[in-house]
Amino acid sequence: MKQYRAHLPPLDALVAFEAAARLSNFTAAARELNLSQSAISQQIQNLEANLGVPLFSRMGRRVHLNHLGREFQHIVARALEQIANASREIRTTRGRAQVTVAADQSIAWMWLMPRLPLFQRAQPDVTIRLVVSDSLADCLNDMVSLALVHGRGNWPGYRSRVLFGEEVFPVCSPGYLDRAGHLQSPEDLRNHTLLHLEDTEWQWLNWRMWLTEMDLEAPSEEHGLVINNYPLLIEAAKNGHGIALGWRYLVDADIQTGRLVRPVEGAVSTDCGYHLAWRSDREPDQGVLALCDWLIGSVSAPPELGQRP
Repeated sequence: MKQYRAHLPPLDALVAFEAAARLSNFTAAARELNLSQSAISQQIQNLEANLGVPLFSRMGRRVHLNHLGREFQHIVARALEQIANASREIRTTRGRAQVTVAADQSIAWMWLMPRLPLFQRAQPDVTIRLVVSDSLADCLNDMVSLALVHGRGNWPGYRSRVLFGEEVFPVCSPGYLDRAGHLQSPEDLRNHTLLHLEDTEWQWLNWRMWLTEMDLEAPSEEHGLVINNYPLLIEAAKNGHGIALGWRYLVDADIQTGRLVRPVEGAVSTDCGYHLAWRSDREPDQGVLALCDWLIGSVSAPPELGQRP
């Protein structure tokens, strides 16, 4: 445990030293700090006694920083500036609610981030602190006010509201579809390059599960890219590397702008989805409630809301 108090000089003496060192004049420092010149002189003497070394060279009534004083000035000035800046930032947040939001990388990058600026304009008194992690333990953390998590909504110790359900369908780039030719049905997917998500945390559908739900047999061998990051997987699909599974709402903006297309009809819906979750042992504050209502309302908002530039 750090024992700061045993090593720190009095704060008043440090403030007096910083002013005297910066202005190179005890009288000017006294004027700036609204103190007497003798009070500044006494503070400097106390500081030097505390440190056990002189910080100024004195020649008659004139004083100059010595080499130790110059080194100490740089450190003290920087430290006092940081403390002042931190104090100013804290004062400006008075009366503003802070909501710590946790989300996995997929929904944070592909759905939440495009919407946050609009929420901040609508609710300027609410400060959002965003924690992004694919770990469920990180998202359902005591320090998190509101979590956007994927599952069935049954997390012990948490209450939840459905944000949107899960609907999954194939997506690819228009360029890939031009090269591959027209696909007639989901069965044709087995002969194409499929992009696979390698995920151990979330209950996401993979190609084998999706094809099984469509009453189709999955390919005997996986071929194509295997990626453990869903936003990157979708980037691979947009760059023409193959066909990926697209989650409705997460890929809607890319479909609306034409960066992705649905090569075949057919979708799989499950009993999972994204939920807004918060601890059941404490009542959500007004900032959390405002964000919950706004996010749920934004699901059915106009298409341009979720588009990225």
